[in-house]
Amino acid sequence: MTQIQAHVAEYKKKIVGNLVNLISKNPIVGVVNMENLPAPQLQKMRAQLRGKFYITMTKRRLIKLAFEKSKSKTKGIEELESHLGGMPALIFTKENPFKLSKTLQKSKSPAPAKAGQTAPRDIVVNKGATPFAPGPIIGELAVAGIKSGVEGGKVAIKEDTVVVKAGEKIKPKVAEILTRLGVEPMEVGLDLVAVLENGLIYKRDILSIDESEYINRLSNASRWAFNLANFVSYPTKETIKLLIGKAFNDAKSLGIAQEIFDKVIIDSLLGKAEQQMLSLKAEANIQVVEKKVEEPTKEKVGSKPEVKKEEAKPEPKKEVAKSEEKKEKIEAKPEVKKEESKPKTEEKQKEEPKPEKKIEEVKPKTQDPKQKAESTEIKAPTREELEANIRMREKEKEIKDVEKIAQDLQRKAIKDQEKKK
Repeated sequence: MTQIQAHVAEYKKKIVGNLVNLISKNPIVGVVNMENLPAPQLQKMRAQLRGKFYITMTKRRLIKLAFEKSKSKTKGIEELESHLGGMPALIFTKENPFKLSKTLQKSKSPAPAKAGQTAPRDIVVNKGATPFAPGPIIGELAVAGIKSGVEGGKVAIKEDTVVVKAGEKIKPKVAEILTRLGVEPMEVGLDLVAVLENGLIYKRDILSIDESEYINRLSNASRWAFNLANFVSYPTKETIKLLIGKAFNDAKSLGIAQEIFDKVIIDSLLGKAEQQMLSLKAEANIQVVEKKVEEPTKEKVGSKPEVKKEEAKPEPKKEVAKSEEKKEKIEAKPEVKKEESKPKTEEKQKEEPKPEKKIEEVKPKTQDPKQKAESTEIKAPTREELEANIRMREKEKEIKDVEKIAQDLQRKAIKDQEKKK
């Protein structure tokens, strides 16, 4: 018996061979649905995409034959057969699948709905005024399921209404109303259904990414990572400045708490000491007269030159006495041989105390009663007085600590009572 061979046209073989060649040369193969795409817009889109993408359209049967012949060389190409719906076409490129999807989305344009078309998403008619005058249009809107009324002499839609849900066929009356209202729910352009890359199939829902949401997620992830790095003190180029500032503030607060003397926190320590002093003064009712503290300081400053004058007076007198003694010795040496010199020296010694008496008489004249009173007031505190003052301050501090402990105990007791209630 002779076998009957089917006759295949040469142009069909060329189309299949061309598809196989394109599949082997391009790493990315996509399936596009060109249903309801007007020819003029298709030509414009091809002109815009020329050089980056190559689009070819043929019969579904020839596309499947090309997939079968490319199985051995291109992994997963046969899985694209299930996505050949509507009016399928193949798109070939060497760029990223997501970039391809983004480019095709930008090339789409809005278009009015036609009867029998499938709604790609929920078609919503928003509330608000319309340009129509009251009349039969109110009944037509009601047929489409749109609630309307008259406001300001014009027909107005009362609330937002979903006239067609996603995936449903658009009815002729609804399509007419949408056209009259200026609603263009359809998008004219290449609808990318699926893309093959390195044996993986990317469907429409994966390729259609909301860029604003994606950027928001990235910014949130960056902010959370930054906060986490600061919380655990993980040094990076972005967090090192904040970590150094945080370490400085922690060291400063520790130094103030432990009263460590340093030039950076000395002002804070002095302010803290002043506050503690004022609180102690208020709690212990310590009265300090500032005028009495200032007067002795002035007297001390004025008394210094007077004390120097009193001490300086006897010094020249002593020098005079010493000079006279030297003169006596000098005079006594040559008169040692003479016996008559002895009574003369005795007479001179008797005469010597005379100037000393004069000096002693001069002292009371120079000292006034006011100076004596000032000298008595300028006396420095004794060691016993200083120790007593220190003990008094220590007792005041102990009293303050005891009062603080008592207040804390009262607060805890009140809190315990409140919890029991």
